[in-house]
Amino acid sequence: MSKQPQLSVVIPFLDEAESLPELYAWIVRVLEDAALSFELILVDDGSTDTSWSWVKEIAAQDKRVHGIRFLRNYGKSQALHAGFLQCAGEVVCTMDADLQDSPEELPDLYRLISNEDYDMISGWKKKRYDSFLFKNTPSKIFNWAARRVSGIKLHDFNCGLKAYRLDVIKTIEVYGEMHRYIPVLVKQGGFNRIGEKVVQHQARKFGNSKFGPDRFVKGFLDLITLWFLNRFGRRPMYFFGLIGSIMLLLGFGFSIYLGIDKIFVNPSGRLIADRPQFYVALTNMILGSQFFLAGFIGEIIVRNRDHKMRYKIKETINQNSKTNM
Repeated sequence: MSKQPQLSVVIPFLDEAESLPELYAWIVRVLEDAALSFELILVDDGSTDTSWSWVKEIAAQDKRVHGIRFLRNYGKSQALHAGFLQCAGEVVCTMDADLQDSPEELPDLYRLISNEDYDMISGWKKKRYDSFLFKNTPSKIFNWAARRVSGIKLHDFNCGLKAYRLDVIKTIEVYGEMHRYIPVLVKQGGFNRIGEKVVQHQARKFGNSKFGPDRFVKGFLDLITLWFLNRFGRRPMYFFGLIGSIMLLLGFGFSIYLGIDKIFVNPSGRLIADRPQFYVALTNMILGSQFFLAGFIGEIIVRNRDHKMRYKIKETINQNSKTNM
């Protein structure tokens, strides 16, 4: 059995044939100088250039390099998740492949996790070399919103440079476009020792950014999803039931009003079905019932999921004794 490496470095990439050789040489030099055993996991997210050919060539020369290739472009979150599944190091670091993240930070990130007892360290690109209008300003807005929603006091949620304990990345699942909010997923997974480190950021040397303007919309929608899951993920009836109750009360209120008005106030007036209040009442009662049903279905799904879920236990005491249920 091979010895467990001290550090796993996961790098997702898309069409970075120019950057990868320089990045690989830089990482190897830094980690060998720091006397850290490591593995390098390169995840090809559907590249159409010669990136994968280079990965195969270098993996044949250096057994510390492992490659994963997607059939098509699935996104950074899926690439990170695939890399996390293959990790074996005591500490796991992630970084981008565009040379904007400096490998010089890796030894310090490793030491912060292994010696300072953090669950996760997130990089903070305090000085950025990106477009002020299209990257810096939106990033500041999203980071402010993420702090408000999650309660995690980080300056840069989406920095590519991060470090984790191995059990953290084996617990969380990065999906959709949630790579922007991995610290929130870590906290939701029960890991609260989250720190931050100012890291060096560099201007892009080759090519262009792979993220278009649609990342603003996706980031905003993902943030709403995280807020909803954080508030109501365990008890969906609290959300859907509240809305359903309000709509049902409105519907019944209009119905009672129409009934009293027709019977006691204006018996010879218009038919109830000819009055707009009738359709307001009917719509509210139908929608209210549907919201209630959505809440019930959500509760059933959550309870079944919890019943089947294997919980990760931090520690046990007297584990040979009987457990009271």
